[in-house]
Amino acid sequence: MKPSSLSHAQFLAVFGPVYEASPWVAEGVWPAAEAGRLDAPGALAQAMRAQVDAAPQEMRLALIRAHPELASRARMAQASVREQSGAGLDQCDAEEFAAFQRLNGAYDARFGFPFIVAVKGMTRADILAAFEARLANDPETEFAAAIDQIHRIAGFRLAELT
Repeated sequence: MKPSSLSHAQFLAVFGPVYEASPWVAEGVWPAAEAGRLDAPGALAQAMRAQVDAAPQEMRLALIRAHPELASRARMAQASVREQSGAGLDQCDAEEFAAFQRLNGAYDARFGFPFIVAVKGMTRADILAAFEARLANDPETEFAAAIDQIHRIAGFRLAELT
């Protein structure tokens, strides 16, 4: 599907959810999509990434905070449900669930936003190890890591759509 073949409303319906609860990313690249400049493979992903990277710090923080906690029982976007389920996070035993809850709390207390990792291809043990390791990061490093992981998630979502 070529982005330029879609109406504005169709484009936002299809690509608005790529960056979790942040349709401003798709809205920002719409003029280039409409003009046909994002039809080449990878062009849309690059443009959306650039839109996020150029956004003010507050908007990027809001984007990070739009993501659900891992192994949470809170409501989340359908794409997040599929991604977390694919990593088995919906099958945690009591001990694993408690570990995720403890780490979610410690991480949020330290950084002020949820832990973000592209879970595709990871096991629960991999995710818990990454969680533990990244808790040691300084806030600036972790903010950059969260944005990088969000870009990876968006890349996986775009690959499913195109």
